[in-house]
Amino acid sequence: MKREMVLLPAMIGGLLTMTATPSPANSFCADRAEMVRSLADKFKENPTAVGQIDGSAVIEVFVSEKGSWTILATGTDGKSCVLSAGDGFQINVAALGEGA
Repeated sequence: MKREMVLLPAMIGGLLTMTATPSPANSFCADRAEMVRSLADKFKENPTAVGQIDGSAVIEVFVSEKGSWTILATGTDGKSCVLSAGDGFQINVAALGEGA
C-alpha cells in the first residue's frame, strides 16, 4: 500500500484536531514517544529539524534516507499529531548559510 494512502486519512484527522475536539475515530495523534517509535519502525524516519511555537508547541520534521518526511506538532501535554507527510525531502544547503 502506498504511503500516501496510509497517511492521508491521518493527516486530515490531525488537521481536524486543531479546530475541533479530538476523537480517536478522526485523528492521528498519540503520545510523542509512541509516534517517534512508529515513524522510525514503519518509515525509517528520524528527527531532522525542530522549532518552537510560542512556548505552546514544538514542530519536528522527521526524514528517512529515502526522502520520506513527516511533520509533527507536539503540545505541552506530550501529545503529537501529524500535520503533513510526503516524499522527496531535500536539504537546501545554500539556505543553511556559509560553514553549515
